[in-house]
Amino acid sequence: MPTDRALPTAFARTAAVTAVLVTAVATTAALPGATALAAGPAGPRTGYDFADGALRITGASATAGAEELTAGSTYRSSLPRNGTLYYRLELDAASDAYVSVTAVPGTDGEVTAVDGIRVSVRDADGGSCSVHSATFGAARSPRPVTAWGTREIGPGAGRRCQDAGTYYVSVQRTRPQDSPPDDWDLELTAATEPRPRQTGPTEAPETWDSASPEPPAGEPEHRPGGSGFAHATLVGQGVWRDDIRPGETLYYRVPVDWGRQVYATAELAGSADASGYATGALRLALHNPVRGEVDDAAKGYTGRRTSVGLAPLPPVAYPNRYATAGQVGALRFAGDYYVVVHLAAQVADDFGEGPFGLTLRLRLGGAAQSGPDYAGESRPKGLFEVSARDRVAVSGGSGGAAAGDDAAMKAVAVGGIGTGSLLLLGLAVWTAAARRRT
Repeated sequence: MPTDRALPTAFARTAAVTAVLVTAVATTAALPGATALAAGPAGPRTGYDFADGALRITGASATAGAEELTAGSTYRSSLPRNGTLYYRLELDAASDAYVSVTAVPGTDGEVTAVDGIRVSVRDADGGSCSVHSATFGAARSPRPVTAWGTREIGPGAGRRCQDAGTYYVSVQRTRPQDSPPDDWDLELTAATEPRPRQTGPTEAPETWDSASPEPPAGEPEHRPGGSGFAHATLVGQGVWRDDIRPGETLYYRVPVDWGRQVYATAELAGSADASGYATGALRLALHNPVRGEVDDAAKGYTGRRTSVGLAPLPPVAYPNRYATAGQVGALRFAGDYYVVVHLAAQVADDFGEGPFGLTLRLRLGGAAQSGPDYAGESRPKGLFEVSARDRVAVSGGSGGAAAGDDAAMKAVAVGGIGTGSLLLLGLAVWTAAARRRT
């Protein structure tokens, strides 16, 4: 029997674990991608799945009538063929600010390689803070494209966009004269990142491990991809498989700590009809926690098994933002990164509607490190960190917890179990823990 001293300690520990487990059951269903750990969506996935509860907002034709984008919120809007839309930001002088815009064109219109969107951020005087574009690329396949805008507080005198006040986000098509005439749906997000309490290095690391490791081997585990950023499927290091159809875009969410490196490859299975060619058919991209594109790669398809991989990328680090190379600069914070896979619609012309087997191989290199000591909270809260729940879900362990606690947490993260079962499990863990302490 447990001793009198062991009983209260063991009971308190197990009560805390059980409380966490019960809370996890209550919240798991509401987490983006959480249900995909247990089962994927039924039936074919088409289109882009917008964030639940996204606020409707109308872009103004001039800055004077621009509606505000509030940090931490997600919005839906619409972009016409011609003209520029404006939205407003109210920013302080102590935070970096980020806006992402995902444009979703219709699936029937024809697009060119240089069609897409351009997102700009300017101060109240019209001074440019940032300009980023996203285009459909060589495949000329209609798909969701995402561009981001930034307002950064940085060292050095004479920099623009350092003051508190009103800023404006403009969104327009890159080539309106050649763009399809239909309106494009937009999903917009706004976020802020506080400054560190202490000033650190103001130059990006010059050296890092740029060697490409072998992709993870082993039998792939079935994990259906999500149909949008807000509904991306949670995955970690490993080998994952799914089916993908021409014109479809799949989203996976990968928690990445400070100091870790992301390696990703996508493989497309062969077709029964190996006669034909689709340019840039298989596209693989990586986006950071504010949805800014880090890197992408694409490869043509001949009907034979083919694969495409991202170039070796540096570890996630705060000073990366000072790099001149955009790929390095985008790896500036920890949090949820997004691996996005698209299969060009033109694949169907030569190889049919599919579906085609897709294998995604993910490896996380480097060692997790502590991040900057931020002077405040990000908006949305927790955006630039990896939650303990996600860390357990993708790694199968909780670090300092006992082995019994690990198994219980993993069970909740992967499939979800009932509250009654949790209580029984908690009692079993309590008993085992008390005996260990006797």
